[in-house]
Amino acid sequence: MKKMIRLTLSMLAATIALGISGITVAEYPTKPVTLVSPYGPGGAADLAARTLSGTAPTYLGESILVVNRTGAAGVSGSTTVVKGENDGYTLLLARVGSQAAVPAMNRTIPYKWDEYTFLGLLELNPFVLAVAADSPYQSLDDIKAAIEGGVDLSYSSAGVGTLLHVAMVMVLDQFGMGADAMKHVPYKGGGKAAAAVVGGHVDMLFQNLSGVIGNIQAGKLRALVVTTPERIASIKDVPTAAEAGYPGLESVIGWSGLWGPPNLPDEVNTKWVDVLQNISKDKAWLKLTQGLGSVPHVLPPAETKAFVENQYTAFKVLTEKLGMTIQ
Repeated sequence: MKKMIRLTLSMLAATIALGISGITVAEYPTKPVTLVSPYGPGGAADLAARTLSGTAPTYLGESILVVNRTGAAGVSGSTTVVKGENDGYTLLLARVGSQAAVPAMNRTIPYKWDEYTFLGLLELNPFVLAVAADSPYQSLDDIKAAIEGGVDLSYSSAGVGTLLHVAMVMVLDQFGMGADAMKHVPYKGGGKAAAAVVGGHVDMLFQNLSGVIGNIQAGKLRALVVTTPERIASIKDVPTAAEAGYPGLESVIGWSGLWGPPNLPDEVNTKWVDVLQNISKDKAWLKLTQGLGSVPHVLPPAETKAFVENQYTAFKVLTEKLGMTIQ
Protein backbone atom coordinates (compact mmCIF):
# COMPACT_ATOMS: atom_id res chain seq x y z
CA MET A 1 0.00 0.00 0.00
CA LYS A 2 2.77 2.42 0.95
CA LYS A 3 4.63 1.56 -2.25
CA MET A 4 1.50 2.30 -4.25
CA ILE A 5 1.04 5.68 -2.52
CA ARG A 6 4.69 6.59 -3.13
CA LEU A 7 4.32 5.58 -6.80
CA THR A 8 1.16 7.62 -7.17
CA LEU A 9 2.80 10.70 -5.59
CA SER A 10 5.82 10.30 -7.83
CA MET A 11 3.64 10.10 -10.91
CA LEU A 12 1.68 13.17 -9.76
CA ALA A 13 4.88 15.13 -9.18
CA ALA A 14 6.18 14.17 -12.61
CA THR A 15 2.91 15.19 -14.21
CA ILE A 16 3.02 18.60 -12.47
CA ALA A 17 6.66 19.09 -13.52
CA LEU A 18 5.82 18.27 -17.12
CA GLY A 19 2.90 20.67 -16.98
CA ILE A 20 5.04 23.50 -15.64
CA SER A 21 7.77 22.90 -18.20
CA GLY A 22 5.15 23.06 -20.92
CA ILE A 23 4.00 26.53 -19.90
CA THR A 24 5.34 29.21 -22.26
CA VAL A 25 6.02 32.51 -20.50
CA ALA A 26 5.27 35.37 -22.89
CA GLU A 27 8.33 37.47 -23.59
CA TYR A 28 8.23 41.26 -23.90
CA PRO A 29 6.66 42.72 -25.92
CA THR A 30 3.27 41.06 -26.37
CA LYS A 31 1.46 44.15 -27.67
CA PRO A 32 2.28 47.42 -29.50
CA VAL A 33 4.59 49.91 -27.78
CA THR A 34 3.62 53.58 -27.53
CA LEU A 35 6.44 56.00 -28.30
CA VAL A 36 5.76 59.48 -26.96
CA SER A 37 7.18 62.39 -28.94
CA PRO A 38 7.11 65.42 -26.62
CA TYR A 39 7.01 67.94 -29.47
CA GLY A 40 4.64 68.64 -32.34
CA PRO A 41 4.28 66.92 -35.73
CA GLY A 42 6.86 67.77 -38.38
CA GLY A 43 9.64 68.72 -35.98
CA ALA A 44 12.94 66.94 -35.40
CA ALA A 45 11.60 64.87 -32.50
CA ASP A 46 8.58 63.72 -34.48
CA LEU A 47 10.72 62.78 -37.48
CA ALA A 48 13.15 60.81 -35.32
CA ALA A 49 10.27 59.00 -33.61
CA ARG A 50 8.65 58.03 -36.90
CA THR A 51 11.94 56.91 -38.38
CA LEU A 52 12.45 54.60 -35.40
CA SER A 53 8.85 53.37 -35.44
CA GLY A 54 9.15 52.50 -39.10
CA THR A 55 12.22 50.30 -38.72
CA ALA A 56 12.44 48.96 -35.15
CA PRO A 57 9.39 46.63 -35.28
CA THR A 58 11.40 44.20 -37.42
CA TYR A 59 13.65 43.56 -34.42
CA LEU A 60 11.14 44.26 -31.65
CA GLY A 61 8.48 41.89 -32.88
CA GLU A 62 5.64 44.35 -32.29
CA SER A 63 4.48 47.60 -33.84
CA ILE A 64 5.30 51.03 -32.43
CA LEU A 65 2.66 53.75 -32.18
CA VAL A 66 3.98 57.32 -32.17
CA VAL A 67 1.93 59.75 -30.09
CA ASN A 68 2.65 63.51 -30.01
CA ARG A 69 2.06 64.86 -26.51
CA THR A 70 3.10 68.46 -26.69
CA GLY A 71 3.26 71.35 -24.26
CA ALA A 72 5.55 73.20 -21.87
CA ALA A 73 8.68 72.88 -24.04
CA GLY A 74 8.48 69.09 -24.10
CA VAL A 75 7.81 68.77 -20.37
CA SER A 76 4.23 67.52 -20.74
CA GLY A 77 5.08 64.50 -22.86
CA SER A 78 8.23 63.74 -20.89
CA THR A 79 6.28 63.82 -17.62
CA THR A 80 3.69 61.42 -19.04
CA VAL A 81 6.40 58.81 -19.51
CA VAL A 82 8.47 59.30 -16.37
CA LYS A 83 5.36 59.17 -14.16
CA GLY A 84 3.71 56.36 -16.11
CA GLU A 85 3.67 52.57 -15.86
CA ASN A 86 7.14 51.01 -15.95
CA ASP A 87 6.09 47.98 -18.00
CA GLY A 88 7.95 49.00 -21.17
CA TYR A 89 4.86 49.77 -23.22
CA THR A 90 5.15 53.56 -23.02
CA LEU A 91 8.56 54.99 -23.90
CA LEU A 92 9.89 58.45 -24.68
CA LEU A 93 11.61 59.79 -27.77
CA ALA A 94 14.04 61.81 -25.68
CA ARG A 95 15.43 65.08 -27.00
CA VAL A 96 18.26 67.32 -25.89
CA GLY A 97 15.77 70.13 -25.18
CA SER A 98 13.30 68.32 -22.96
CA GLN A 99 15.86 66.03 -21.31
CA ALA A 100 18.89 68.33 -20.84
CA ALA A 101 18.30 72.00 -21.68
CA VAL A 102 14.93 72.40 -19.95
CA PRO A 103 15.92 70.53 -16.74
CA ALA A 104 19.09 72.65 -16.61
CA MET A 105 17.14 75.88 -16.97
CA ASN A 106 13.94 75.12 -15.07
CA ARG A 107 14.45 73.42 -11.70
CA THR A 108 10.67 73.42 -11.01
CA ILE A 109 9.62 70.85 -13.63
CA PRO A 110 8.29 67.50 -12.29
CA TYR A 111 11.30 65.39 -13.28
CA LYS A 112 15.10 65.38 -13.10
CA TRP A 113 17.34 64.76 -16.09
CA ASP A 114 18.51 61.43 -14.65
CA GLU A 115 15.17 60.14 -13.37
CA TYR A 116 14.60 57.98 -16.45
CA THR A 117 15.83 54.59 -17.56
CA PHE A 118 18.32 55.28 -20.36
CA LEU A 119 17.88 52.71 -23.13
CA GLY A 120 20.23 54.28 -25.66
CA LEU A 121 21.19 57.27 -27.77
CA LEU A 122 20.00 57.20 -31.37
CA GLU A 123 21.47 60.07 -33.36
CA LEU A 124 23.14 63.46 -33.29
CA ASN A 125 21.59 66.36 -35.14
CA PRO A 126 23.50 69.53 -35.99
CA PHE A 127 21.80 72.90 -35.82
CA VAL A 128 21.50 75.37 -38.68
CA LEU A 129 20.56 79.01 -38.53
CA ALA A 130 18.03 79.42 -41.33
CA VAL A 131 16.28 82.39 -42.94
CA ALA A 132 13.64 82.60 -45.66
CA ALA A 133 14.92 82.01 -49.19
CA ASP A 134 14.38 85.68 -50.08
CA SER A 135 15.94 87.07 -46.90
CA PRO A 136 18.55 89.81 -47.41
CA TYR A 137 20.80 88.22 -44.78
CA GLN A 138 23.58 86.03 -46.16
CA SER A 139 25.68 85.40 -43.02
CA LEU A 140 25.77 85.67 -39.25
CA ASP A 141 27.80 88.84 -39.59
CA ASP A 142 24.98 90.34 -41.68
CA ILE A 143 22.55 89.62 -38.87
CA LYS A 144 24.87 91.05 -36.24
CA ALA A 145 25.36 94.20 -38.30
CA ALA A 146 21.61 94.61 -38.78
CA ILE A 147 20.96 94.39 -35.03
CA GLU A 148 23.75 96.84 -34.32
CA GLY A 149 22.24 99.14 -36.95
CA GLY A 150 18.93 99.22 -35.14
CA VAL A 151 16.95 96.74 -37.26
CA ASP A 152 14.27 94.94 -35.25
CA LEU A 153 14.71 91.25 -35.98
CA SER A 154 12.74 88.28 -34.70
CA TYR A 155 13.23 84.53 -34.40
CA SER A 156 10.93 81.59 -33.78
CA SER A 157 11.36 78.62 -31.47
CA ALA A 158 9.49 75.53 -30.32
CA GLY A 159 8.60 77.31 -27.08
CA VAL A 160 10.07 79.24 -24.18
CA GLY A 161 12.97 77.34 -22.65
CA THR A 162 13.33 74.88 -25.53
CA LEU A 163 16.72 74.28 -27.07
CA LEU A 164 15.69 76.35 -30.09
CA HIS A 165 15.18 79.27 -27.71
CA VAL A 166 18.37 78.71 -25.71
CA ALA A 167 20.40 78.15 -28.89
CA MET A 168 19.46 81.55 -30.33
CA VAL A 169 20.31 83.20 -27.03
CA MET A 170 23.72 81.55 -27.42
CA VAL A 171 24.03 83.14 -30.87
CA LEU A 172 23.29 86.55 -29.37
CA ASP A 173 25.79 85.85 -26.61
CA GLN A 174 28.38 85.08 -29.29
CA PHE A 175 27.53 88.47 -30.83
CA GLY A 176 28.24 90.05 -27.44
CA MET A 177 24.57 90.95 -27.03
CA GLY A 178 21.90 90.28 -24.45
CA ALA A 179 19.01 87.83 -24.80
CA ASP A 180 16.60 90.66 -25.64
CA ALA A 181 18.57 91.91 -28.68
CA MET A 182 16.12 90.06 -30.92
CA LYS A 183 12.38 89.41 -30.48
CA HIS A 184 11.57 85.84 -29.50
CA VAL A 185 8.34 84.37 -30.94
CA PRO A 186 7.58 80.92 -29.46
CA TYR A 187 5.47 78.33 -31.28
CA LYS A 188 4.13 74.91 -30.34
CA GLY A 189 6.77 72.73 -31.95
CA GLY A 190 9.69 72.98 -34.34
CA GLY A 191 7.50 72.35 -37.38
CA LYS A 192 5.39 75.44 -36.71
CA ALA A 193 8.51 77.45 -35.87
CA ALA A 194 10.00 76.61 -39.27
CA ALA A 195 6.71 77.37 -41.03
CA ALA A 196 6.72 80.81 -39.42
CA VAL A 197 10.03 81.63 -41.13
CA VAL A 198 8.85 80.22 -44.46
CA GLY A 199 5.68 82.30 -44.16
CA GLY A 200 7.56 85.49 -43.39
CA HIS A 201 6.14 85.89 -39.89
CA VAL A 202 9.60 85.93 -38.29
CA ASP A 203 13.08 86.51 -39.68
CA MET A 204 14.92 83.33 -38.72
CA LEU A 205 15.29 80.32 -36.47
CA PHE A 206 18.15 78.21 -35.12
CA GLN A 207 16.85 74.69 -35.58
CA ASN A 208 17.88 71.05 -35.86
CA LEU A 209 18.86 70.35 -39.44
CA SER A 210 16.46 67.39 -39.56
CA GLY A 211 13.58 69.75 -38.79
CA VAL A 212 14.30 72.10 -41.71
CA ILE A 213 16.18 70.01 -44.29
CA GLY A 214 12.99 69.52 -46.32
CA ASN A 215 12.36 73.27 -46.55
CA ILE A 216 16.01 73.91 -47.39
CA GLN A 217 16.03 71.35 -50.18
CA ALA A 218 12.71 72.75 -51.47
CA GLY A 219 14.23 76.23 -51.69
CA LYS A 220 11.93 77.69 -49.02
CA LEU A 221 14.65 78.26 -46.42
CA ARG A 222 18.33 79.13 -46.70
CA ALA A 223 20.84 77.96 -44.09
CA LEU A 224 23.58 80.40 -43.10
CA VAL A 225 25.67 78.22 -40.79
CA VAL A 226 25.86 74.65 -39.47
CA THR A 227 27.23 73.70 -36.04
CA THR A 228 29.32 70.67 -37.03
CA PRO A 229 33.16 70.89 -37.17
CA GLU A 230 32.98 69.75 -40.81
CA ARG A 231 30.51 70.70 -43.51
CA ILE A 232 27.46 68.49 -44.04
CA ALA A 233 27.25 66.73 -47.41
CA SER A 234 23.53 67.43 -47.86
CA ILE A 235 24.13 71.19 -47.48
CA LYS A 236 27.76 71.34 -48.57
CA ASP A 237 27.64 75.04 -49.48
CA VAL A 238 26.76 76.06 -45.92
CA PRO A 239 29.78 77.13 -43.81
CA THR A 240 30.51 75.68 -40.39
CA ALA A 241 30.31 77.79 -37.26
CA ALA A 242 34.11 77.95 -37.14
CA GLU A 243 34.30 79.04 -40.77
CA ALA A 244 31.72 81.73 -40.03
CA GLY A 245 33.85 83.03 -37.17
CA TYR A 246 31.75 81.68 -34.29
CA PRO A 247 33.32 78.37 -33.18
CA GLY A 248 31.56 78.60 -29.83
CA LEU A 249 28.34 77.56 -31.56
CA GLU A 250 29.71 74.06 -32.14
CA SER A 251 28.39 73.17 -28.68
CA VAL A 252 24.84 73.52 -30.02
CA ILE A 253 24.04 69.99 -31.11
CA GLY A 254 20.74 68.19 -31.06
CA TRP A 255 20.23 64.51 -30.34
CA SER A 256 17.55 61.88 -29.93
CA GLY A 257 17.45 58.95 -27.55
CA LEU A 258 15.09 56.33 -26.20
CA TRP A 259 14.16 56.67 -22.53
CA GLY A 260 11.78 54.73 -20.29
CA PRO A 261 10.30 55.42 -16.86
CA PRO A 262 12.36 54.50 -13.78
CA ASN A 263 12.93 50.86 -12.87
CA LEU A 264 12.09 49.20 -16.15
CA PRO A 265 12.21 45.39 -15.93
CA ASP A 266 15.49 43.81 -16.97
CA GLU A 267 13.86 42.00 -19.88
CA VAL A 268 12.69 45.34 -21.31
CA ASN A 269 16.18 46.85 -21.01
CA THR A 270 17.79 43.81 -22.59
CA LYS A 271 15.31 43.72 -25.45
CA TRP A 272 15.74 47.39 -26.36
CA VAL A 273 19.53 47.32 -26.12
CA ASP A 274 19.44 44.46 -28.62
CA VAL A 275 16.92 46.29 -30.85
CA LEU A 276 19.01 49.45 -30.93
CA GLN A 277 22.16 47.55 -31.74
CA ASN A 278 20.35 46.02 -34.71
CA ILE A 279 19.01 49.43 -35.68
CA SER A 280 22.55 50.82 -35.75
CA LYS A 281 23.30 48.44 -38.62
CA ASP A 282 19.94 48.65 -40.36
CA LYS A 283 20.38 50.11 -43.86
CA ALA A 284 16.88 51.57 -44.01
CA TRP A 285 17.20 53.36 -40.66
CA LEU A 286 20.68 54.63 -41.50
CA LYS A 287 19.50 55.98 -44.83
CA LEU A 288 16.43 57.66 -43.36
CA THR A 289 18.38 59.19 -40.48
CA GLN A 290 21.15 60.50 -42.70
CA GLY A 291 18.58 61.77 -45.17
CA LEU A 292 17.23 64.03 -42.44
CA GLY A 293 20.67 65.52 -41.91
CA SER A 294 21.31 63.59 -38.70
CA VAL A 295 24.35 61.54 -37.77
CA PRO A 296 23.55 57.96 -36.59
CA HIS A 297 25.17 57.59 -33.18
CA VAL A 298 23.75 54.65 -31.23
CA LEU A 299 25.18 54.30 -27.72
CA PRO A 300 24.46 51.73 -24.97
CA PRO A 301 22.74 52.84 -21.73
CA ALA A 302 25.78 53.69 -19.57
CA GLU A 303 27.50 55.70 -22.28
CA THR A 304 24.22 57.41 -23.09
CA LYS A 305 23.76 58.55 -19.50
CA ALA A 306 27.34 59.91 -19.35
CA PHE A 307 26.79 61.79 -22.62
CA VAL A 308 23.55 63.35 -21.37
CA GLU A 309 25.14 64.34 -18.07
CA ASN A 310 27.81 66.31 -19.95
CA GLN A 311 25.10 68.04 -22.00
CA TYR A 312 23.04 68.84 -18.91
CA THR A 313 26.04 70.28 -17.10
CA ALA A 314 26.96 72.48 -20.08
CA PHE A 315 23.44 73.92 -20.26
CA LYS A 316 23.33 74.38 -16.50
CA VAL A 317 26.52 76.47 -16.60
CA LEU A 318 25.23 78.47 -19.59
CA THR A 319 21.77 79.27 -18.19
CA GLU A 320 23.26 80.30 -14.85
CA LYS A 321 25.73 82.57 -16.66
CA LEU A 322 22.94 84.20 -18.68
CA GLY A 323 20.60 84.50 -15.70
CA MET A 324 17.97 82.27 -17.31
CA THR A 325 17.59 79.77 -14.47
CA ILE A 326 14.13 79.22 -12.97
CA GLN A 327 14.33 78.05 -9.37
